[in-house]
Amino acid sequence: MSSALPDDDAMSPAEAYAASRLRAKQQATALYGFQELYDFPLDPFQLEACEALEAGSGVLVAAPTGSGKTIVGEFAVHLALASGRKCFYTTPIKALSNQKYADLVKRYGAAKVGLLTGDNTVNGDAPIVIMTTEVLRNMLYAGSQTLNGLGYVVMDEVHYLADRFRGAVWEEVIIHLPESVTLVSLSATVSNAEEFGDWLDTVRGGTKVIVSEHRPVPLWQHVMAGNRMYDLFSNPDTDGRPRSGPRSPAKSVNPELVRLARSEIDRNPRQQRGRGRSMPTGRPGRVWTPSRVDVIERLEAEGLLPAITFIFSRAGCEAAVQQCLHSGLRLNTDAERAQVRALVEERCAAIPDEDLHVLGYFEWLDALERGVAAHHAGMLPRFKEVVEELFLHGLVKAVFATETLALGINMPARSVVMEKLVKWNGEMHADITPGEYTQLTGRAGRRGIDIEGHAVVLWQRGLDPEALAGLAGTRTYPLKSSFKPSYNMAVNLVSQFGRHRSRELLETSFAQFQADRSVVGISKQVQRNEEGLEGYREAMTCHLGDFDAYMNLRRTLKDRENELSREGSGQRRAAAIDSIEALKPGDIIHVPTGKFAGLALVLDPGLPPVSRSPRTQRHPDYQDGPRPVVLTAERQVKRLAMIDFPHPVAAVDRMKIPKSFNPRSPQSRRDLASALRTKAGHVEPEHFRRGRAAAADDPEITRLRAELRAHPCHGCNEREDHARWSERYHRLHRDTDLLERRMRSRTHTIARTFDRVCGLLTDLGYLRGDEVTPDGRRLGRLYGELDLLASECIREGVWKDLAAAELAACASALVYESRQADDASTPRVPEGNAKEALGRMVRIWGHLDALEEQHRISTAEGVGQREPDLGFAWAAYRWALGHNLDQVLRDADMPAGDFVRWTKQLIDVLGQIQDAAGEDAQLRTTARKAVDGLRRGIIAYSSVS
Repeated sequence: MSSALPDDDAMSPAEAYAASRLRAKQQATALYGFQELYDFPLDPFQLEACEALEAGSGVLVAAPTGSGKTIVGEFAVHLALASGRKCFYTTPIKALSNQKYADLVKRYGAAKVGLLTGDNTVNGDAPIVIMTTEVLRNMLYAGSQTLNGLGYVVMDEVHYLADRFRGAVWEEVIIHLPESVTLVSLSATVSNAEEFGDWLDTVRGGTKVIVSEHRPVPLWQHVMAGNRMYDLFSNPDTDGRPRSGPRSPAKSVNPELVRLARSEIDRNPRQQRGRGRSMPTGRPGRVWTPSRVDVIERLEAEGLLPAITFIFSRAGCEAAVQQCLHSGLRLNTDAERAQVRALVEERCAAIPDEDLHVLGYFEWLDALERGVAAHHAGMLPRFKEVVEELFLHGLVKAVFATETLALGINMPARSVVMEKLVKWNGEMHADITPGEYTQLTGRAGRRGIDIEGHAVVLWQRGLDPEALAGLAGTRTYPLKSSFKPSYNMAVNLVSQFGRHRSRELLETSFAQFQADRSVVGISKQVQRNEEGLEGYREAMTCHLGDFDAYMNLRRTLKDRENELSREGSGQRRAAAIDSIEALKPGDIIHVPTGKFAGLALVLDPGLPPVSRSPRTQRHPDYQDGPRPVVLTAERQVKRLAMIDFPHPVAAVDRMKIPKSFNPRSPQSRRDLASALRTKAGHVEPEHFRRGRAAAADDPEITRLRAELRAHPCHGCNEREDHARWSERYHRLHRDTDLLERRMRSRTHTIARTFDRVCGLLTDLGYLRGDEVTPDGRRLGRLYGELDLLASECIREGVWKDLAAAELAACASALVYESRQADDASTPRVPEGNAKEALGRMVRIWGHLDALEEQHRISTAEGVGQREPDLGFAWAAYRWALGHNLDQVLRDADMPAGDFVRWTKQLIDVLGQIQDAAGEDAQLRTTARKAVDGLRRGIIAYSSVS
């Protein structure tokens, strides 16, 4: 337990009796028996969390990757079984669910453990059920009987609620779980764990926050440059962290690395071409980026394998494996090779021979036998599972992976290699964040196996060691809510609680909690500003009269003068534009100002074809006015802008431009410039005289100046001092008004969005006040980004007469999203009924998009319906018709893993359509047939049984 007891022989009888009583009390706890299941003592943070759980409190455990926080979740399972209640263990991804299912079956037996994901339903009524978070959310909305007897819910990787696409599901579950359920939240180390814990305490009741930043296995940071491995920090502590602390890790950077970076900056950039491997003279360069094979061989020599190399590209992962194969790299012994082949053949026995070639099985097996593998979302799920299993058994020693591997899968290594610190985030190449760096490098160091872990960053040109130290030294990142109400959420909430109560529930979301917390800070600033305003008001008080009224007159006068000045500038600009539009090729002018001021010959007035139309009808490119091309007296051909013409110009003379004139020819420019000087060099420029200022004759200005002079404060000796205080007062007043507007915009933000969503649903007939219509109840059974579009398609009968494969093609548009959002190619779609139905779907989406704009609902804010993507329709159609895998994948130009993932999501949405079809027996039957047509071959055998 959490405290050790002294030896009975060293104690007095009274002490021995007290110790005996305490020991008996400890042995009577569930935690005592739970600890017996492990062959290692629990860490202090694990004991603290388990004791809180047994005492009846919910817990939030925030700890580094690999620290063993899942033991707290396993204790919740232990408590549930001991008390005859159920425990649901939720994970963000199916791979994690499958892995946790296997772990718990091993401990408690298959009869007591179930699995519910989009792919699998295994023993769903068991006392322990592992599921994805979406499955639990759907159960809560459906009022599933499976929830009866639920005592504990473990939310693994709860920091996933920050995910912009799926994060809202975590908050929905936390808000809607029955009060009797004890919540166990397991998170990566986040900097605002206390804030998150305060919110959990608010919505769930007593919640204890346990934060541990200690890594059980120290993590050492390195940079590999050329053939050397440098320590990142010059004097790290026993955990591998900078001794200067997380606030200033850059101060602890290894000076050798700093010198290396500076010397690279000082070198001639041409010396760094070709990855810096050699100087132009042939001498070896001082530093270079080691190749992938070099890195693995170096790690093997240093005893730092197994290693995971993170490459932020699927193609890069596959290329890395090929480079290892071509180099002849072998990391496994003959005995290990035989073990690999036996395990792979056993795990892949269900895959038909004809599919093995299509899936690249034999090349994949060759790499595995050598101890090398890739791991990314484009791989067949079965292949990924085999890689994970071999890696855990030490039979794969080098894995090249994308960042998806870091999402909680139990696949720790001795070393983690980061090729680059930049990745594509779907929109741009961006630097990885401290949180991402921590998550990725957290895989290094296997508890119970390694005494230390190693994170290795490869040298790249332009690498800043101090910036890297900032990444490595910042252990935490803030957890920010991504919660937004969806259409499905709105109808389900209104159905259960009505509009008013639903609004109140949404106000309890973490998103609103964080918004309100930020409002507290703004509110305090407003209070400070108001105190400052009071002081300024006192300082600007004048004994002769109302100085505020006097300053209002001064500001009104200044505003009027500025207005007239702008009008004058606008009139002068308009006159200048008119004068330039009147010019013709051959006119000689004097350019008034600018770099090319002086005599010039107009070659082209710079007018678009529509320039003779009213100015309001001009081409968008002409908004800045004409841009004449001129030849200066100094022989330069230049295109001028309106900034060179602050006032109108007129032609002082004309001359003929020879037809043979070529502006690109120096000789041609020289001859024409000489002729220009001869023709008009003696003509003096006409000096522009500005007219009388409009302010001089403006009656409003005259009146204001008279009132100003007549005001009592005008004669005050301290007038300008008062004026300075008044200006400060009004600036601060303006800032305070802005802060108050920000406060108003941040409070009730979630409820306002909910009101807009309900307004649109009311217009479409899904809601009628607090009543959910039959159409609304159908929408409540459809989950996903395009829930409303799917509901409208069912209501409009878009899919009514489709065949099963055609329905699969249409439903694919509801789930599929191209990896390249800007892909301009037109996707291939099936002809006939399917093509017509897809066209109707896009038109319905256009109508919904217009409605969303009308109700101020924006997809940019995470609410609303994105455009359906037809890029998977042809592949879904062909697969549902029974075509072979080779044909479908070749036509789709898609990796097998992506094809499996999208098809499984399609099967899931077809199941929802089948459930939502209601009385439409034909659509229900078609959806079921479509599911049957899709769930075959690679889709059927890719699920974990």
